Amino acid sequence: MEAAICTFVTQFKVYAGKDGASSTLSREEFHNLVTSQLPNYVKNASDPETIDQLMGSLDENNDGELTFLEFWQLIGKLANKQGGFTE
Repeated sequence: MEAAICTFVTQFKVYAGKDGASSTLSREEFHNLVTSQLPNYVKNASDPETIDQLMGSLDENNDGELTFLEFWQLIGKLANKQGGFTE
């Protein structure tokens, strides 16, 4: 599990750092991360409306960017679904 956590943190920073701010994901960075790293987990990831809706559901402070903790919600939801823990 430690390796998985390191991977999540590293990938977040790689994608977040593309616009200079490595602590948040912009909409474009989030879109790039989801389409390249989660293509089988996020349906219609290439659709801009899907990305906007997904990002909006995660962006708790409505600042148009995702912090790692906001992004982590998505990982938790996807892992929960993958594990069959959701109803």
